[in-house]
Amino acid sequence: MRRMGIGVQLYTLRDEMEKDVQGTLRKVAALGYEGVEFAGYFDVPAKQMRDWLDELGLQAFSTHVGLTRLRNDLQGEIAYAIAIGARYMPCSYIEPEDRQSAEDWRGLINYFRTTAEEVNKQGLQFCYHNHEFEFETKLDGMSVYDQLFGQISEQEIKSELDVCWVQFAGEDPLAYIRRYAGRLPLLHLKDFTLGEEKQMITLQLGQGKVNLPAVLEEASRAGVEWLIVEQDVCQNPPFESIEASMQWLKDHYLTKVGVSS
Repeated sequence: MRRMGIGVQLYTLRDEMEKDVQGTLRKVAALGYEGVEFAGYFDVPAKQMRDWLDELGLQAFSTHVGLTRLRNDLQGEIAYAIAIGARYMPCSYIEPEDRQSAEDWRGLINYFRTTAEEVNKQGLQFCYHNHEFEFETKLDGMSVYDQLFGQISEQEIKSELDVCWVQFAGEDPLAYIRRYAGRLPLLHLKDFTLGEEKQMITLQLGQGKVNLPAVLEEASRAGVEWLIVEQDVCQNPPFESIEASMQWLKDHYLTKVGVSS
């Protein structure tokens, strides 16, 4: 199996980031994570953020930007991402009011095409991060997820596949990793179970329903660059959760690729 980078999506630590950005980054680095994916900057200037990252040896390989932020200040988002050394800029979420109809989705696909062109022109790579609704919603007989990637070229938009949301939507994450091999630099490595009302309950790696060893094998073959640990809602204190997930990766992945824990 190939060695991929290991990062954490800082949305998992959003409450900790709100209180102490520098301290949170320091703890993430101490746990052995090699990089971070941002989900907001908590009013920290880009130069200060870059200085902290460099001091800690953390790569800010990606930054999540929701549709609203993209529309409100695309150039500002691009400038900040470049300043902190990011390579990827995934659209992280589309609010429900922006995706009510087939016409909304057609407009969104066109918007993402032009946005990707601008983002990529400035040296970043535009991506799209999924939830469940992209698979549940159909456009001309096909999921809007597959329509999005079918209508926009591989060079313009890459996939950041979230395996939990794929499986929660009733699809096979392994099949989707294979389908988008070569177009999938980022993978959200997550685990979950279902609650009493069939809602998603995100868990530490190895505690839920996702076949993570198979996901890792497929991700390695598909050319994934970064495995990104995330828990939307932690069942334990967040730092304990990401530490436990890192330990799972050490036991079930890093030892297999010849990296001592």
